[in-house]
Amino acid sequence: MARTLRPIAAARAPAAAVRRVDILGGVKTGNENDSESARAIGHENGAGGAGDAPPVLFDVRGHTGVITLNRPRALNALTHPMVLRIDEALARWAQDPAVHQVLIRGAGERGLCAGGDIRAIHDDAKAGGGASAAFWRDEYRLNARVARYPKPYVALMDGIVMGGGVGVSAHGSVRVVTERSRVAMPETGIGFVPDVGGTHLLARAPGLVGTHLALTGAAVGAADAVYCGLADHCVPAARLPELTAELATSPAATVLERYATAPGPGELAGRRGWIDHCYAADTVEEIVERLLGHGDPAAKEAAETVLAKSPTSLKVTLAALRRAAAPGPLERDLVREFRVSCRALAAPDLVEGVRAQVVDKDRAPRWSPAALADVTDAEVERYFAPLGAERELRLPAAGEAPAAG
Repeated sequence: MARTLRPIAAARAPAAAVRRVDILGGVKTGNENDSESARAIGHENGAGGAGDAPPVLFDVRGHTGVITLNRPRALNALTHPMVLRIDEALARWAQDPAVHQVLIRGAGERGLCAGGDIRAIHDDAKAGGGASAAFWRDEYRLNARVARYPKPYVALMDGIVMGGGVGVSAHGSVRVVTERSRVAMPETGIGFVPDVGGTHLLARAPGLVGTHLALTGAAVGAADAVYCGLADHCVPAARLPELTAELATSPAATVLERYATAPGPGELAGRRGWIDHCYAADTVEEIVERLLGHGDPAAKEAAETVLAKSPTSLKVTLAALRRAAAPGPLERDLVREFRVSCRALAAPDLVEGVRAQVVDKDRAPRWSPAALADVTDAEVERYFAPLGAERELRLPAAGEAPAAG
């Protein structure tokens, strides 16, 4: 019997309700047909749910628990209360024999989720507060829960899926992209480092494609998301409502057999030659040198993109990816990412990067240090040092069930 906790129709905001979002590289307006920047990190002051609705909705449709991120005006950016409520619902549904699988999706037509509320993180960092660390602690616990969820976890990765949006989707067991998907970890552009298990995911992409994506922050479409191991299936966006309806009564594996299509050609497989050669270099400086000297225009473009990012973020990201490439569980890498995130919160580049891209929008960050050569190995290693027993992130061991919410 269906147990509807809240009408699912309330999650869909009309196109007119989609207002501006902050985009790295420019500001787009509320036309849902506008092409999105490859480096979008959405945020809008004061944007909540659709109308007066809560920012995240929970329904049980037939045998499927449905989570709808409901901040379409903010590209469904995650807040701390949203993370806590999602974790609570997943813990409850894991124990409910009437719920056979879970579906997560985003309200509106622009994306599943553009990440965390980076303006709030900026303000917290400036104030020297602890709210961001508390948010990340619960967010990374949620990421681990998703990865170990005992039931099929279906993520509709339609539209923009970046940062924290990757964390609530790409660790799931059934990941669906569409022709509109733009999937990325663009943190180096705001003086941060890939988190939410992003280093774990990207380190396992073919060859050194994940290193390329992490350092440049480039977004990928459906075909390359599947190629990189960030998604499993491609379904036309127009068919998502039908797919969602069928999931109420049928297992995800059965439904996807009828809806999945070939995603079409990607770009990354054909670029593996220069990607694997250039990103195998020992340092970011040498990576840039190889990219500039390769001769392929795409390699030169990648070098120019990398050089615009935070030098400290680039070096810490490369070190994090190489640590994450060693065999080991997601939880190990989340603990490491938590250390790095907390250290980044106290460093100047995160505040400066968000200021330049989101607050003042001058797109001219003043990184400190400003040059790769000025970021020492000792400074990089400092990001990975333990935080101390009281501050470390504690997660269940791989294979151990997370605590009920």
